[in-house]
Amino acid sequence: MVAGISLVATLGAAGLTAAPTASAAPQAAPAPGPLVRAISAPAADAPDVDVTKVQAHLTELNAIASRNGGTRKSSGQGYRDSVAYVKNKLQAAGYTVTEQPCTSGCATGAGPNLIAEWPQGDTAKVYMFGSHLDSVAAGPGINDNGSGSAALLETALTLAEHHPAMAARVRFGWWTDEEQGLNGSDFYVNSLSSAERTRIKAYYNFDMIASTNGGYFINHLTSAAAQPMKAYWDSLGLQPEENTEGAGRSDDYSFEQAGIPTSGYAMGASARKTAAQAAKWGGTANRAYDSCYHQSCDTTSNINSTGLNRSVDGIASTLWKLAVTDSTPANDFSLSASPAGGTVDPGTSATTTIATATTSGSAQTVQLSASGAPAGVTVSFSPGSVTSGNSSTMTVATAAGTAPGSYPLTVTGTGSVTHTATYTLTVRGTGSCSGQQLLTNGGFETGTSPWTGDTGAIGSHAGQSAHSGSRFAWLGGYGYSATDSIVQTVTVPAGCAKATLTYWLHIDTDETDRVAYDTFKVKAGSTTLTTLSNTDAASGYVQRTLDLTPYIGQRIALTFTATEDSGLQTSFVLDDAALQVN
Repeated sequence: MVAGISLVATLGAAGLTAAPTASAAPQAAPAPGPLVRAISAPAADAPDVDVTKVQAHLTELNAIASRNGGTRKSSGQGYRDSVAYVKNKLQAAGYTVTEQPCTSGCATGAGPNLIAEWPQGDTAKVYMFGSHLDSVAAGPGINDNGSGSAALLETALTLAEHHPAMAARVRFGWWTDEEQGLNGSDFYVNSLSSAERTRIKAYYNFDMIASTNGGYFINHLTSAAAQPMKAYWDSLGLQPEENTEGAGRSDDYSFEQAGIPTSGYAMGASARKTAAQAAKWGGTANRAYDSCYHQSCDTTSNINSTGLNRSVDGIASTLWKLAVTDSTPANDFSLSASPAGGTVDPGTSATTTIATATTSGSAQTVQLSASGAPAGVTVSFSPGSVTSGNSSTMTVATAAGTAPGSYPLTVTGTGSVTHTATYTLTVRGTGSCSGQQLLTNGGFETGTSPWTGDTGAIGSHAGQSAHSGSRFAWLGGYGYSATDSIVQTVTVPAGCAKATLTYWLHIDTDETDRVAYDTFKVKAGSTTLTTLSNTDAASGYVQRTLDLTPYIGQRIALTFTATEDSGLQTSFVLDDAALQVN
């Protein structure tokens, strides 16, 4: 939550009541209007969101801050590593994820906003859930606002896991530069067209939802937008109050200024808990809701797990009420590829027919796209969209230098709902091998891409040094039970005689016993190629070599994993990885 701002919010949407000021009398709650009423059919009850998984995300955000000078400020590597961590989790779950650079109005060097949309539901009805991902420079920001960010991340992953029928679109936002004046959310809202703003039926903000001496506060408590959130906390007997302390001080204000209805949960910042609130909610009267607000002590030790659990379950309950339906989509279609695969020589093309059929209701427009193509391969559709019941020709074109191997492509059809089909492209070997290095960004100097997994481990971290350049991957080093993995998928060309993986590894440990408590593994696919441990610790980097010749002609996922037990720390510091074929 940004400090030092006192603003009065005015909602432009009809049927929604502005938040009362501290002196305003409570207003009667209006009946929920059509913008926030359950759509189409009653939704199933929301699943319980596992708060231990939310806390695991907080642990990772805290570790990212520790590796970056104790902060995740918007202009620092800690923020960018936080974005990478959240982004990779969402992409793996099937979200459409976009990094939006803040090109005006943000602090110099501020990282991007991160926007993720679940690709199902009516695109004309969008419910948006957001939190700021940056911290102040003074600390890691685990309550402010890792709590809101981690809760939204796990809610998004729970939605993807349960994969319910959707009546509306759900979009999540993680904002940059909030602590410098709500700048990231301002930039996002100002980037929207009038039509795009109209499609957002309500925005829900979560900033500091795990304050250790916290209360239970709701933004615009009596508004129509707030009713699903209030209903959940009312069901727990919490008797929530209006969030007067936070009015105009977090990213919901950017949306309010654009006339978009807003609400959200908060548990309080530096204001003091009253005696009446302590009697109602517990805790200590005349003490700040969060005594570590904007300080270095805002770590994982500064989290109220009960409040966090009540908040994240209320978020999920609200999402399910607004956007999920038990009914089968009124208009639905099927999608298929025939043939489902093709084999080509490098430099040639393959075609397949992408067929659609209307399976219920009326025909609809289906937009076609493809993902998963390797470097040098392009995919096109003719036509690019069809009315369900019709077909399109998909052309997959390879370049002369496309590496031989098998590549699964995902074909996506997007209408009022989304369906996918798989097409497998096989590129034949040429019988000869051009010596080359296959890993991209093996020295980690150009960000995190194309590495996936726990990419918050990648960066220029205080406490360890690179083998060359300034960046590296610091896996482990926590001193408690934890696992870090980074992954890159490569195709080892056919026709080569030898493939060799090399990497530089520094193992630094506080363990003194000659017992393998903490381990480092390298895997190709599901096969473990080597295992090292704290017993292999050395004062500097050691180059390691592995033979990957058995994987020639295959597409493999190379995984580097560090696993620590609950005792002393062992750091596995990885740099300058390369996969050479000849």
